[in-house]
Amino acid sequence: MQVKDIGEFRLIQRFKRKIRVDSSVIKGSGDDCAVLKLDKQNYQLLTCDMLMEGVDFTLKDNPYLIGRKAIAVSLSDIAACSGQPRYCVISLGLPGNTAIKFIDKLFQGMLDISRKYKVNIVGGDLSRSPKIIIDVSMLGQVEKKRLTLRSKALQGDIIFVTGPLGGSILGKHLNFTPRLNEARFLSRNFKINAMIDISDGLAQDLGHILNQSNCGAVIYEDLIPLSKEADGLSAALNGGEDFELLFTLSRKEAGKLLKVKRPRFRPIGEIMAKDYGFKLIDKQKRALNVRPKGFQHF
Repeated sequence: MQVKDIGEFRLIQRFKRKIRVDSSVIKGSGDDCAVLKLDKQNYQLLTCDMLMEGVDFTLKDNPYLIGRKAIAVSLSDIAACSGQPRYCVISLGLPGNTAIKFIDKLFQGMLDISRKYKVNIVGGDLSRSPKIIIDVSMLGQVEKKRLTLRSKALQGDIIFVTGPLGGSILGKHLNFTPRLNEARFLSRNFKINAMIDISDGLAQDLGHILNQSNCGAVIYEDLIPLSKEADGLSAALNGGEDFELLFTLSRKEAGKLLKVKRPRFRPIGEIMAKDYGFKLIDKQKRALNVRPKGFQHF
């Protein structure tokens, strides 16, 4: 049996079954960030993301935007936990024939987005590699009362997204805006029950919330906002790398949120009992079972 035979998520589960942590770990593997004890008011957030040439970018892409994306994906993880980013380290695997001009532009993209969001680059590592590999580990922090995870959705919650979905491969995946400001606004003003960033497709990432919260859901085709690049509903459900936030909150809190004019948040469905399953109501009012087909590495 090989890795490709069991797939990404079954491989992760094999790892998780063997991991043991001590009491300093509030939340380990299985969320957008690890959550660690810090002080009386705050938790520490820790996340890491790897970008691989040929998987997450190509050499035809703008190196400045590749570098920007490498930092932005970790910022999006911090946002999903309603946190604030603080520090990062960057590891690069590089072929020896990589042009210095390319690397300068790549690093400038990292520097500019790090400065914009007040992230300190505090070190890293370099290694020879047959392809370009970029690995970023990022520390952030969040007030204990504002932490949002994937596992607290409740039956009756309304499901929202922060923006349009689909078609990211045509360019947005390299130049998206991490929804840090939106997450902080939400956590300051509303009781958010569950949140995740949409990196692997709406269906798959909502599925993570449902699995960890032991719930079902219904979403409505008419309510799912499509980007102008999306070529249909499937692009929004399964395309991935939109990096919008998907979150749930009670019906009462949702009513308050819908009165907010800016930023605009879009309701797309409701959290249901687990035995309801995961369904999509299409434009013909049919209830269709959703089987997530988002991005997986294997």
